[in-house]
Amino acid sequence: MISIDRFDHIGIRITQRQRALDFYALLGFTVTLEVDFDAVIVLKNAQGIELNLIVNGVDALDSKNILMDVAQKYPGITHVAFAVKDINACMDHLKEHRIPITQGPVSFGDGHVSIFLRDPDRNTLELRSRLQSGQEASIKGLSFYDPKA
Repeated sequence: MISIDRFDHIGIRITQRQRALDFYALLGFTVTLEVDFDAVIVLKNAQGIELNLIVNGVDALDSKNILMDVAQKYPGITHVAFAVKDINACMDHLKEHRIPITQGPVSFGDGHVSIFLRDPDRNTLELRSRLQSGQEASIKGLSFYDPKA
């Protein structure tokens, strides 16, 4: 058996370097390394979460995400979920910076609430927070998750 100690990073393919850097900066990520032998930019946030932006994407699908935006369901990683403390603060921050929420806020019946958004290359991100007792009423537009939405 292989003993995996922790999650290390995720690689996200992008098409436009600066556009992606600007977007991920709004989520608290900064550049820690630009690799000179490959098209990789390493980002980290204050908590040490690492993203590797792979700057070699080609938009061959007219800005559609092949895993999320086409009827055929291809195998692959559909999204990455980040744990956050305050979903209302996240929604306010996204609204302030004109980043649309593509789904949510939604609950799953497991004590969490999530919102989904897309990066500039249509990669899906989930921001997920544990609900505090009685908090449901303070979350505007909260509904139960609909997998068909």
